[in-house]
Amino acid sequence: MKGVLSERKTLHPRDIERRELPTTAAQAVRALAREICITLDTRPDGTAGIARTLTDPALLEQIDARVGELPDAVRVAMRPPATAAGATIVGKLPLRDAEFGPTPPSWVEAARWSGESDRPASSFELDMAMLLLARSAGEPFGWQGQQGGRLVNNIVPSPGHEHEQSGASSKTLLSPHTEDAFHPDRANLLMLVCLRNPDGVGTTVSSVRRTELSEDERRLLGTPTLPILPDVSYGTGHEHYCAPPLPTLWGTESGYETADLTLRYDPAYTPLDDADTELRLAYARLTAELERVCVTAALAPGELLLVDNDVAVHGRVPFTARYDGTDRWLKRVNVRLPERRRRSAEADENGYGQRIVAPFRAASNPLAIDGVPARANTRTAVRLDTTQHDRGTVEHP
Repeated sequence: MKGVLSERKTLHPRDIERRELPTTAAQAVRALAREICITLDTRPDGTAGIARTLTDPALLEQIDARVGELPDAVRVAMRPPATAAGATIVGKLPLRDAEFGPTPPSWVEAARWSGESDRPASSFELDMAMLLLARSAGEPFGWQGQQGGRLVNNIVPSPGHEHEQSGASSKTLLSPHTEDAFHPDRANLLMLVCLRNPDGVGTTVSSVRRTELSEDERRLLGTPTLPILPDVSYGTGHEHYCAPPLPTLWGTESGYETADLTLRYDPAYTPLDDADTELRLAYARLTAELERVCVTAALAPGELLLVDNDVAVHGRVPFTARYDGTDRWLKRVNVRLPERRRRSAEADENGYGQRIVAPFRAASNPLAIDGVPARANTRTAVRLDTTQHDRGTVEHP
């Protein structure tokens, strides 16, 4: 079930919406991130180290209080993808390869290095920039069982994980999937920013709204039949929870029109062998269609990829990691869009006990740009759940 997409390496940049972040706006994001880092590092109480975990209340307050200083062009660029492709490339933040130091061998090392005073500070500064961009789009959040609950995740290849279905892999195809498809609190929007990609490794994106399915296939896939289990990044423990049947796709109250389709898709963690022949054939047809409409984006340093997690699935083509400090390095943020509502049936799901770290709360703005999420302009409540559990912390971008 994991090898559901051929090794797609052809790039089709014209099939993905592209937006340009004006140079002055991009520079403003980096400058404000740097100012916030300086403010936190010079606090008299000596708590700068806590700030680097990205859950320090002072840091969160700085993000919320100052995101409104960014130019309106930032919020315009960070709005959700506007085409049926379900993805947008935003270019680009000013980055220099030398400012981040070597690519770390794991997300654990990346997190540790960002908190060490003798390491380059730019990785932590870029975390701040990512949070500012994500807060301009919606509500950034993390997962308690993934990368220690960090709000900004590091995506790097790791030795010994080459063939896993996780972001730490390299030699295997990372199969297309809805991010955290098993959970009702999954992101509406994914942000990926490229720090380094010397080999032009491509991220694959396939939109359900570009597929061609029959009415019967859409009906079958819209019937809650099979569960989606937590992926390998969340370790064990899910077997203690009931696994509710979920629809693979759905539309609006009026039916399953292609232009309105939404999906939850992760074939590597869906027990398709338990389905009848009719459903398996419909699922295989969806898989083939997602492969047919697949586009691949090889991000350059400073470019961002926005993926509508309700519309598009994403993955990554295989590559050979060198582990010499020059490998591909991305950062990721999960974003909730408060204005977007999900099916009421999802409110009853248990999420297999997986909890989110959600420190931001939506704030309204009477001067919001039409069609663009309102800018945060008030101090938000902080909700950091620190309940212990036995989930793992391997990333899965």
